[in-house]
Amino acid sequence: MNFKKVINTIGDFFKKMGKRNLIIAGAVIMIGLAVYLNWIFFAGDAADDSYKYDQSAGMTTNYGTTLGTGSTTGDQSNGATDASSYFSSVQVSRQKARDEALEVLNSVVDNQNATDEVKAEAVAEIRQIAAEMEDEAKIESLIKTKGYEQCVAVISGENVSIVIQHEGELTASALAQINAIVYEQTGISPAGVSIITREG
Repeated sequence: MNFKKVINTIGDFFKKMGKRNLIIAGAVIMIGLAVYLNWIFFAGDAADDSYKYDQSAGMTTNYGTTLGTGSTTGDQSNGATDASSYFSSVQVSRQKARDEALEVLNSVVDNQNATDEVKAEAVAEIRQIAAEMEDEAKIESLIKTKGYEQCVAVISGENVSIVIQHEGELTASALAQINAIVYEQTGISPAGVSIITREG
């Protein structure tokens, strides 16, 4: 009997929400998930963590930061071109995913059948995406001033994924600089930062 009441309660909830609002809310969630998965697939070839934390000068812990390495494929003489192509493709993919998310969210805001609550959530998501895009640009710019030729940052909630063009392992001071930049711009601690080095 209790089970039947639970089923009826769930059914009433979905009826009150309305089919259209449920579809809109589901679409917003799916777009957010797509942005995250898109980043994972692009950086998937660099998932192995080969950083030797215990050999970093004066550093006995990575403070939770995840590090990995990757390398471009193809002829070494075309290394710079390959690296440039890789970073460009990641940036284009990131922007495409964001544009699709914003398109869905804007359609929710403009939808006359959407409830005020759903519209408010969509507006909040739009503001969040805009803030993340601004923070990503700042992080990339500041990291490049440290001598890295290429850098792409992707913020997803309380996590930041960063890919930088760098030969070999990151030093303890370089890791600290990157984590400091991320924290100053976003307030996200090193535990939420994933850094991948991409050789040219």
